[in-house]
Amino acid sequence: MAQKHQKISARQMTILVTLYIVGVAILIIPSFLAVAAKQDAWIAAILTVGAAVTILPLYNALSRRFPDMTFAEYTEEILGRWLGKAVSLLFFIGFPFLIAALTLRNIGDFMTTQVVPETPIHAVHILFMAVVVMGARLGLEPLSRAAEIFFPWIMLLFALLVIFISPQIKVENMQPIMEGGMKPIVTAAIPFFSFPFLEPVILLMVYPYVNRTEKAGKAVFVGVLLSGSILFVITALSILVLGADQTARNTFPSYVITKNISIGDFLERIEAIMAIIWFITSYFRLTLLFYITALGLAQSLNMKDYKFITLPLAMIVIVLSIMAVPHSTYLMNFIPVWGVYATTYGLLLPILLLGVAVVRKKRQADK
Repeated sequence: MAQKHQKISARQMTILVTLYIVGVAILIIPSFLAVAAKQDAWIAAILTVGAAVTILPLYNALSRRFPDMTFAEYTEEILGRWLGKAVSLLFFIGFPFLIAALTLRNIGDFMTTQVVPETPIHAVHILFMAVVVMGARLGLEPLSRAAEIFFPWIMLLFALLVIFISPQIKVENMQPIMEGGMKPIVTAAIPFFSFPFLEPVILLMVYPYVNRTEKAGKAVFVGVLLSGSILFVITALSILVLGADQTARNTFPSYVITKNISIGDFLERIEAIMAIIWFITSYFRLTLLFYITALGLAQSLNMKDYKFITLPLAMIVIVLSIMAVPHSTYLMNFIPVWGVYATTYGLLLPILLLGVAVVRKKRQADK
């Protein structure tokens, strides 16, 4: 594959993982958690991040067995040529490609409701995907370098947001703690676990591009912890500032909390902080999803270069983002289904592949 010469560092891998997971989640996760866990949403966030790091050894075990292969390549190696290709195609179309369409819809919904309400959502999708295609065609290395440049600024903006919103915190909004016991907390944690913490399985396509592959697993671990910490902080701030009821009612509570900051003429710029953080992280999330989908399909179909299919894939993503989600509230009904769906790709499939790989190696050793 043409992109194999491109290499990224473990640090760049950590940054990509962080930006990918934070993505659109920074805007919508507090609302998802508050619907079930109410004022204990922050506890659900901690529980979810703890659970997320426990599945990373599974991904690392797969990558260590095939350090020079991508997910698409060793799926075929493990399951055989035709079954491997079928599973690989099903994975890339059914998981990263679908997530890309849903992510694009989240972007369009936010832009048309909060930033440019008079602009048709189709126009937002087309303009955003045009930039995403440009980034994906450049490849993983330029994308990683760009992420490395933007990352310190994102962290600085996030720190400023926390500082400016701190005077609006009301500790009583978190009380009473665990009023309903553990059941609502676990109920809230399950969909948060599936989105976005089962999605790093798609990053197995990127592991062999890390210049020191033995450090790729640690890089992903750090990225998951860092992104999980950011999402925990923004969830806690949403509860502390808005309260559980308002956090659950608002689709984008982390953006709404910035409107509670009152420091004169600087108000609009404070609101822009969250918009900028979201815009940058969403771009890297969607571009990485699109790049991995195109690369995975190209490898599964034995194409020489993935760039050939980027434009038709982009057109399909734009159409799917409108057709698959008729309206923004539709996604709320999709959450229970997504938990099972994401578990199939993010947990059961890697377990199956690892199990088959272990059995086949044992049989070969016995011969």
